[in-house]
Amino acid sequence: MSNGADKRKVLTIRDIIERKRTARKIVMVTAYDALFGRLVDEADVDIVLVGDSLGHVVQGRDSTLPVTLGDMIYHGRAVRRGVTNALLVIDMPFLTYQVSEEQALLNAGRVMQETGAQAVKLEGGDERIARAIGTLTGIGVPVMAHLGFTPQSVHALGGPRVQGRGDDAAERLLADARRVEEAGAFALVLELMPAAVARRVTESLTIPTIGIGAGVGCDGQVLVLPDLLGLNDRFRPRFLKPYANLAEDVRKAVGAFRDEVRAGTYPDDQHSF
Repeated sequence: MSNGADKRKVLTIRDIIERKRTARKIVMVTAYDALFGRLVDEADVDIVLVGDSLGHVVQGRDSTLPVTLGDMIYHGRAVRRGVTNALLVIDMPFLTYQVSEEQALLNAGRVMQETGAQAVKLEGGDERIARAIGTLTGIGVPVMAHLGFTPQSVHALGGPRVQGRGDDAAERLLADARRVEEAGAFALVLELMPAAVARRVTESLTIPTIGIGAGVGCDGQVLVLPDLLGLNDRFRPRFLKPYANLAEDVRKAVGAFRDEVRAGTYPDDQHSF
């Protein structure tokens, strides 16, 4: 399949925006290293996100807050070596864009220069974040926005809770969505919100929305790769549908290796020089 993947079109920001006009659903998954970057790219996804979710699934942390800019650049550079066709987007981690527009510009510039990514992703939709988005897009750094449950605000939000319940909360989300679109974001992730609210936001915008726990009415969907693969088998939120059970496959494979090593049956003649 890799030969076919090499011949596919290299996707751009314009291609992602066009998906909304043609009603072709956008597929986004996360990756954190070159190997999985290559595999998901060969599976013909549209966007590969190097998410600060690596704090959970790679570093074993309780939140994304400890993830550093250096972490994101390291993993982004690795994923770039595996991704040749999909659009590559990298999360800006906590406190790398919220302090000032100058800070956002310098840090996003580093990410773009040092990883080869085509875009960065920022969480939030208040006026401060909108100004940061406008500053970045104004000098040619494409920005994907992120509303609803924003993991970098996990403590302020009281945990991973559904956002936008009730008329006032829904109106605030809609206002934030319009604000980030006006600031120049090319796409918007909607996380953990009622499906009806996500659909309303989607229908109100000209830029595509990508949902996670936000219902089918979005213009696309994203999942964290270890969750999608069933590798992270201790995480089972309502919105998650695992498409494999690789955690059990890993345990079985390593167990079989363990047994053969202890029995002295591996390596045998076939696997020796």
